[in-house]
Amino acid sequence: MPLGEDGNGWKKKTSDIKEHYDFKEVLGTGAFSEVVLAEEKRTQRLVAIKCIPKKALEGKENNIENEIAVLHRIKHPNIVSLEDIFESTSHLYLVMQLVSGGELFDRIVEKGFYTERDASQLIHQILDAVKYLHDMGIVHRDLKPENLLYYSMDEDSKIMISDFGLSKIEGAGSVMSTACGTPGYVAPEVLAQKPYSKAVDCWSIGVISYILLCGYPPFYDENDAKLFEQILKAEYEFDSPYWDDISDSAKDFICHLMEKEPLKRYTCEQALQHPWICGDTALDKNIHESVSAQIKKNFAKSKWKQAFNATAVVRHMRKLQLGTSLEGPSQITPTIDEGKGMEFRKPRQTGEEVSTMNTVSRLDR
Repeated sequence: MPLGEDGNGWKKKTSDIKEHYDFKEVLGTGAFSEVVLAEEKRTQRLVAIKCIPKKALEGKENNIENEIAVLHRIKHPNIVSLEDIFESTSHLYLVMQLVSGGELFDRIVEKGFYTERDASQLIHQILDAVKYLHDMGIVHRDLKPENLLYYSMDEDSKIMISDFGLSKIEGAGSVMSTACGTPGYVAPEVLAQKPYSKAVDCWSIGVISYILLCGYPPFYDENDAKLFEQILKAEYEFDSPYWDDISDSAKDFICHLMEKEPLKRYTCEQALQHPWICGDTALDKNIHESVSAQIKKNFAKSKWKQAFNATAVVRHMRKLQLGTSLEGPSQITPTIDEGKGMEFRKPRQTGEEVSTMNTVSRLDR
């Protein structure tokens, strides 16, 4: 369906988005979009706006319509929301809820104290949000730590799920078979190119749980073929000494989610009823030193592969807390470049080719 011709009344027509919002700075770029930190003029509220040139969408209308269809239906406290949609003659603008608390791994590393119970509470929130999606017939298909962001910088901030670029709404009796997701987190049936369902998200939550308790992934190999082979066989271990202080209950929970057979795998509802989530079996022992050391060792470089500004939103929020504010868009944006670390370069010019697709509102990378 061509953009602008749907009958849903989602889109507000505008001749100039800047009549409604002050653009502050570019937060990142996607395959056919740019994400900007903006302030709503009427309320002075900060939001993230995904700016999509219609030219870039020719032949890809279904992709963005799918993302909008998914986001528009979702209202959950642990899921980044789509707040508004504007359309001009040249662009589509998705106004997203701003999440400003930073990434999951960064928060864990910064803590001085971190326990199984902390991990359990995080996974509880994720399970609750994904169960909500599944009950609506939505499969995320790309759950991973990079898509989990803290809502605010508060110590007790909730966690938020973002990035619905790969999501799929299940039709009645429909079966998905498109290979998608991030290799280390995808379920065996996806790699085997078998039909799959909501169970793929539950596998990914198992992988995330594993990482939260030891700081490294259950499957890893420089060679993709060998990595895929490990995943296809569901070959993973609870290695000593990293798992010596982790409870048997936590390991049992992970085994039920990282179950090779989708029909035997826990659903979100079953996982929410596991004693490690709803009971008192998650230990209170401090595992911060070991887990944070492994996270720094195994995941630091993953940030170099992202096109997102590493500090823009957190920096902006801290300035606001100090009683100052950015007056307008930055002229220079720090960018992470794979293999080079951080470099500084000017914002992209209109029409310049942009990097691979990132999330609607992954704002602090």
